[in-house]
Amino acid sequence: MMRNFLIIICFMMLCPCACRNTGSQGVILPKPGKGEMEEMNRFLVQKDREIIENYIERKGLHMKESPTGLWYSIEKEGNGDFLAENDRITIEYCCELIDGTLCYSSDESGPMNVTVGKSDIEPGLDEGLRMIKPGGKAIFILPPFLAHGLVGDGNKIPPRTIVVYWITLAESGQME
Repeated sequence: MMRNFLIIICFMMLCPCACRNTGSQGVILPKPGKGEMEEMNRFLVQKDREIIENYIERKGLHMKESPTGLWYSIEKEGNGDFLAENDRITIEYCCELIDGTLCYSSDESGPMNVTVGKSDIEPGLDEGLRMIKPGGKAIFILPPFLAHGLVGDGNKIPPRTIVVYWITLAESGQME
């Protein structure tokens, strides 16, 4: 009994040593510093940009980039005023990954009701909705940092994924 106890204690003491982050030669690798992390972020943002630009070219789209990095194309202007904070709207939508994989659509789950600036939607989609008027149509391409980021949505959108939205804003725009 005592021998088993000693084996368990030795095992517990050795486990943390075996689980350390080591390189191929048993050297502990340092954590990246702030500068290295910023450089990695710049690299990832640039790679995402190249993927988006390639997609736009392949699809023959004419899109612009906002200062935040949202890519957009207003396909139909719509009427009335642009959307503002707290406007309640209904949208028809299709959400897909940049490789064309369909994630969500109003055809499957019905139109989405959204309160601008308050709903639990991606920051890039919220930004894009403010660019269209009731009855308008648009395409938005959200890089990962404006979509679901490093974690995905926990369902159909994987981590660090570029998302494409095809949006039609209901003609009335406002809902009471």
